[in-house]
Amino acid sequence: MKPDAGVPRRGHPAPASDPPGLHPAALNRALGLRPAALVWRQYRLERKLFWRNPSAAFFNFLLPLLFLGFFGAIFSSNQKDLNVIVPGIAGMSVLSTTFSALAFNLTFLRESGVLKRIRGTPLPTGAYLGGVAANAVTNTALQVTIILVAGKLIFGVDGLRDPVELVVFVALGVVCFASLGVAFSHVIPNFDSAPAYVNAVFLPVIFISGVFYDANNAPGFLKQIAEILPLKHLIDGLTGAMVNGRGLAAHTGALAVLGAWAIFGVVFAIRGFSWESRRT
Repeated sequence: MKPDAGVPRRGHPAPASDPPGLHPAALNRALGLRPAALVWRQYRLERKLFWRNPSAAFFNFLLPLLFLGFFGAIFSSNQKDLNVIVPGIAGMSVLSTTFSALAFNLTFLRESGVLKRIRGTPLPTGAYLGGVAANAVTNTALQVTIILVAGKLIFGVDGLRDPVELVVFVALGVVCFASLGVAFSHVIPNFDSAPAYVNAVFLPVIFISGVFYDANNAPGFLKQIAEILPLKHLIDGLTGAMVNGRGLAAHTGALAVLGAWAIFGVVFAIRGFSWESRRT
């Protein structure tokens, strides 16, 4: 090393040193971005990305309405069956907009390296996940509202007997199935296999849980399986809110099952979450 290395020469400025790094939270504060603002920005981005994806819009909005129109036309002469179909389709919509959507999207983002790049930005993890969760909540609320209105206007279903029960069950259903969707994304090895993995869960669950029929009248072995699954209990709660109006006290068992699945989903969603692609 030369003796004058690093010493500024006459007429030349001293070498500039790199500015000290800022912690992401400190950088966001310096830019005047509060956590709520970061969540809001991420949420707006998620909404734009959602509507730019035709397949996502189809499976989250049009497919449940097609099911409602198809089965509603079949059972149009039987109001009792319609009172089963409409809450069942609403429950399926909650499952689709949370579990299926998050399992697909997080697998794609993880395997394409997007999650890893997001991790390297100043955006806090909580703000990113908060925006994603808020997007799922919005999709669920819109879908359930559309089904309620369609069921009332087209098929004459009573509509809404207990708004509080509806909000409680939809909110708990979102937490339950969103966390299970995140947890299930850990099982999916790559995006190419995501449709097979998700549909292997989604399709049996909607048929066993009583989306298209009253699960309480199912054969014994199917009824026993349905009693374990959270979707059956979500549908029971939605039926109470839309048709029976019996209140939350009549569905404490359903709330307990949904709550237990929600805790299970949250624990495994957090423990197994990975920002890194599994590709070698």
